[in-house]
Amino acid sequence: MPGGVPPTGRRGRGRLLGVLASVLVLALAVAGVAVVRPGPVDGWLGGNASPTPGAVDPSEPPPPPVLAAAGANAPAPTPEGVRAALGPLVTSSTLGNEVNISVVDAVTGQALYENGQDTPTVPASTTKLVTAAAVLAARGPAYRIATRVVAGANPGEVVIIGAGDPTLAVNGTGWYPGAGRLDRLAAQVKKALGGTAPTKVIVDNTLFPGPVLEPAWDPDIPTGGFGAVITALMTDGARKDPEDKGRGQERYAKPDEAAGRAFAKLLGLPNSAVVIGKAPAAAATAPAAAASASPGTQSAGTELGRVSSPPMIRLVEFMLRDSDNVVAEALARQVALSRDKPASFVGAAEAVDEMVGELGLPAAESSLADGSGLSRANRVTPSLLTDVLTMAAKRTRPELADLFPGLPVAAWSGTLRDRFDRSGEKATKAGAGVVRAKTGTLSGVHAISGVVTTADGRLLAFAVLANRVPVGQDEAQRELDRIATTLARCGCR
Repeated sequence: MPGGVPPTGRRGRGRLLGVLASVLVLALAVAGVAVVRPGPVDGWLGGNASPTPGAVDPSEPPPPPVLAAAGANAPAPTPEGVRAALGPLVTSSTLGNEVNISVVDAVTGQALYENGQDTPTVPASTTKLVTAAAVLAARGPAYRIATRVVAGANPGEVVIIGAGDPTLAVNGTGWYPGAGRLDRLAAQVKKALGGTAPTKVIVDNTLFPGPVLEPAWDPDIPTGGFGAVITALMTDGARKDPEDKGRGQERYAKPDEAAGRAFAKLLGLPNSAVVIGKAPAAAATAPAAAASASPGTQSAGTELGRVSSPPMIRLVEFMLRDSDNVVAEALARQVALSRDKPASFVGAAEAVDEMVGELGLPAAESSLADGSGLSRANRVTPSLLTDVLTMAAKRTRPELADLFPGLPVAAWSGTLRDRFDRSGEKATKAGAGVVRAKTGTLSGVHAISGVVTTADGRLLAFAVLANRVPVGQDEAQRELDRIATTLARCGCR
């Protein structure tokens, strides 16, 4: 495969981290909600990273450690220096004969290394960077997904309306920190019903029209533990055992029905009391009706209770940190809902692609089939990924900066926790703590995209997508780590 083509100045990016260090807390006040956001976003480009005053949501855990900021005036690499450093690695047989790559100076936007940078490529889970940017732009970092219960047509009937919150928990042992809880929702419903005993739970799952699986997903996705059927109502990302904190947990085949049964149990009802149905049309005006109704006298559609998800900034963090495919599909559907499109695989993919264009990015370089990257029908260019990262870091759209707290840190967190320091290998160990990136893996497909600080303190954005990795090639991930580490170690001047 040919080495990188000498680049021309083309796109812009941002700046990230040096050594594991202290937490920098920025409060983002949106619609009266203060959201804690870790990350030296302002410091990357010379801004002020001091905290903004505001009350912190007590339901949110403290932010995790992040990496130290680096100076915006650090010496910049040259295209020749980067090409000399990366050329031998990009042409490695370990990654196969289709390796498309984009490396960009985050401060100036100058392209430093390009090879197949505008080639539509299967991105695997690096797709989630595009999904993150789209949903942050569409919904904003403070947006929360509300799961509601309204009164049914007959006394004692309650309707739980799936709103697409994949983090909803049954009780305090949920998988996702700060999640809305069914036990609290049930307590609200009981109070609202007054002396009327619950008799039936109707599950309204109509917000997400089918299919529940993307046609181009590999057949083991719903059973392999890293994906699930996608329904508007579910608990714990469809996991059967949220207390099992390992990866690849067993998922419900019908998450909406399972959530309905859990809710019914909290109301003292048997599984037989749960049916799939639809909320009364009056549910759209329920909040106003509920305010004036007396306990036990609610008409059909009156709201009986609601609980909300963590803010969007946290949902994006969940998606990126552990490459949560179920959360990714739910967030892509939020983009569709914000644009009055069907919250389906097709509607969500179309909405995300459209949002790419509205952000001023090249829409033609994003052609998605899902929001998670599980679909082999997805096509994204490496340069689009570095565009997204650059726009986020430069803060031309400030809300996009909130994707950085979720990016895994090499040898420290999320899907990079066990990478970059395997067996103390010098070839990748130097990337620990200075690479922050989203990975992607399907059989024959390996990818990585993120930001890295050079030895001189300059922030680069990069994306490496390899689509023809030899089957059974166990060294592919390590080779990607070597590429990112090489950028971290060299001044490349």
